[in-house]
Amino acid sequence: MGEDSEHHDDLDYRHAPGTRVHYRARTRATDLAAVGRLALQLPGALFGLLLVGLVARVLQSATGIPYGVPVGLWLAAGALAFHPPTEALLARYLLRLGRPLPHELAVLAPVWREVTARAGVDGSRYQLWIEEGEELTASGAGGHLVIVTRRALETLPTSQLAAVLAHELGHHTAGHAWAQLLGWWYALPGRLARWALAAAARSGRRRIRDVPPFAVVLSGALVALAGYRALFVTFGLPLLLLALPFLIAAVSRRTELRADRHAAALGFGPPLTQVLTAEPEEDGPGLLRRLLSSHPDHRTRLHHLQRHL
Repeated sequence: MGEDSEHHDDLDYRHAPGTRVHYRARTRATDLAAVGRLALQLPGALFGLLLVGLVARVLQSATGIPYGVPVGLWLAAGALAFHPPTEALLARYLLRLGRPLPHELAVLAPVWREVTARAGVDGSRYQLWIEEGEELTASGAGGHLVIVTRRALETLPTSQLAAVLAHELGHHTAGHAWAQLLGWWYALPGRLARWALAAAARSGRRRIRDVPPFAVVLSGALVALAGYRALFVTFGLPLLLLALPFLIAAVSRRTELRADRHAAALGFGPPLTQVLTAEPEEDGPGLLRRLLSSHPDHRTRLHHLQRHL
């Protein structure tokens, strides 16, 4: 941190270095919000597994590689979310994060130690990372990553920084972080397939200009008829897939409120309200954007926090 930093130490440290800290026997759990997120991400994961299975069949026919090898490797790859060295590689090279420099760690480490000590959690099991972001926030990812934006580290008072970290610790101890990462990983083939289809659709739109109008109308009618028949045969179940993004976003908003409650239970409710009050939001978000947002608006979070102060 530079000499012009606005950071100041106003945290009530209850657990100084050398103080005896009692760790809870069970520091991780999976709450209903995490279970709900996993359940809602199951269709995407199954579709991803189907795509991996199709690729495995092609490889088996072309190279003789047993069908179960690619599928087994794909399923086992999800366990890498809980492998700290692999997480470190992903954080550095995929997420473009950096380890705290010595002067940053001198500020961050005591705050993190205080937060985890109050929670009865061994903080050394987690990895602290710095993101070059302009938001006053932090995030939790995978099984052990705790990410703080540089702006939050350099501008938030230690009590508010501790509140933000306590919020992210709540995501880890309740299983939100690893559930989100597993869902993202196993749905990755489906997202890649959608990206390829979208690229093909964009290319098709450019070529469709040379097709006679009646052919375009006829093709659209045939696609609509096929879609209607598919919905009729499957009792409209594919329509539920359209609702999944909204349901996943709703569960994600619930996890944020639960993490806020975790921070308040550790005594960081007041500074967390200060963070939410100080960070402005965009005015007038549209209804669709709100329904698809993974975070509640600050007014909602502040309202729920009042119950736990």
